[in-house]
Amino acid sequence: MNRDRAVGSNQDGPRRWLNDHRVAVFVGIAVTVALVSIGVVAQAAHRFDERHSAPPDVAVASGSADPDAPRIYFRHTGVDNSYGLLASVPLADPGGARKISDVACDRAYVVPDTVSCLRTLRGVVTRYRLVELDADLNESSSVALPGMPSRTRISPDGSLIATTTFVAGHSYMQEGFSTATEIRKVGGGGYGNLERFTLILDGKEVHPRDRNIWGVTFADDNAFYATVATGDHTWLVRGDLEARTLTSLRQNAECPSVSPDGARIAYKVGDTASGTHWSFAVLDLATDEETVLKGETANVDDQAEWLDDDTILYGLPRDDEAGVTDVWSLDTTADATPQLLIEQAWSPAVVR
Repeated sequence: MNRDRAVGSNQDGPRRWLNDHRVAVFVGIAVTVALVSIGVVAQAAHRFDERHSAPPDVAVASGSADPDAPRIYFRHTGVDNSYGLLASVPLADPGGARKISDVACDRAYVVPDTVSCLRTLRGVVTRYRLVELDADLNESSSVALPGMPSRTRISPDGSLIATTTFVAGHSYMQEGFSTATEIRKVGGGGYGNLERFTLILDGKEVHPRDRNIWGVTFADDNAFYATVATGDHTWLVRGDLEARTLTSLRQNAECPSVSPDGARIAYKVGDTASGTHWSFAVLDLATDEETVLKGETANVDDQAEWLDDDTILYGLPRDDEAGVTDVWSLDTTADATPQLLIEQAWSPAVVR
């Protein structure tokens, strides 16, 4: 018995040493990996902080902008210390130096004397708000929004503001999404969710449970256009605030935008074959003739803005820089080629 125990003891020693050595090596490797990971994360955080604290790498104008000069307003999207701030450039020189404000917006629209600024307020509970600003960018009114900001427009006379939000963080590019689109008087009450308006499709009043509405654009202080989705179809509808109605004009049209002269509407059309690609089209309201703008081959997810009666503007994300977008222009002839108009920009609004 004593001999057997002695032999066993002699064998256990090398085994214990080997196991202890393996554990030590494993712990050493784990510690090294952890330290390397911490170092990589720290370096990434440092680079992130450096980029977001750096000044813009585009030309920035000093001093105050001429309040009477026509300008293009937009959200600055350079990854720097001005990311998300409302900016503007002269209409006569879109590629020139920009004036950057201290007003942050997720989505914005501007007309003379009024700014609609949609904001996400992050905290323990994330909240969303519509902030109305005057011509000097001073806050004049603020209203809670029911969801994540998506679209906003102001009527030409500056009396009405439309907002579209994604309820519960959904996107209309996903199945089962839900939107809330409202029109309210500037500084005053609202007309409620447009889903409560009477919906008339192909001449018949309908009551679909799955309707979603987004992308309002105003013709005047009563008439507007918007998108209605129900089932597998989207519709361009004309809205009437006084009558509280939405009446269909045509199918396969999203995010409309009325031209400055009121004669045409630009909107997105889906490729009915693939169902995934979106292009712009322009509808002549007098002739009901639709022209698809084939020159833009990118998949566009934006509501167009009119630069003039023959040119639209829209934003496109960069493939190689997350969060960075540019504003492009496109003539409304069928085969026109897109042109880069304002780099590091989003949500353009032309103030003439």
